[in-house]
Amino acid sequence: YSGVMNEHSINEIVYATFYMAKKKTGALMTIEQNESLHDIEKTGIEINGLISSGLIINIFEKNTPLHDGAVVIRGNEVVAATCYLPLSENLSISKDLGTRHRAAIGVSETTDSLTIVVSEETGRVSVAEGGKLTRVPDQESLRRILTALVTAEESGGFFRWRRSRKAAEEKQTQNEKAQ
Repeated sequence: YSGVMNEHSINEIVYATFYMAKKKTGALMTIEQNESLHDIEKTGIEINGLISSGLIINIFEKNTPLHDGAVVIRGNEVVAATCYLPLSENLSISKDLGTRHRAAIGVSETTDSLTIVVSEETGRVSVAEGGKLTRVPDQESLRRILTALVTAEESGGFFRWRRSRKAAEEKQTQNEKAQ
């Protein structure tokens, strides 16, 4: 186990995510929390590489052997690529969302993981957790989400993270109304 994700790993994930978004390169990155993703990891190809933007961008490059499916991230490592995620069967999910988004929601319904999705069609970035998909407008927002996740993991609580994130979102909404 490679411990809690560090700031360098967060910055590399954020950079890679928005680089791929700009190029409209589809991507699916599932970050393990308290519940093991070992079963999902076994569906893919073992990588066990330190997180770097170059590694992530290279994995999702179109027409390469590893680009299909999800990567599983544990601590500061990309542990596997080309992994299959369970598809959500939630009928209320928009028909506009493709397989990648349905898979991100699916894994978030069955585990406490957080999954980052980059849309190949629009370049939009979203995060799936707890069965919900949330659009992430910019790098700073994704950095905040990942930092809050790490802080929650260090203090031993996914749900504490969700509460702190909800409080942060409410504060942001108040700030936007104030402007």
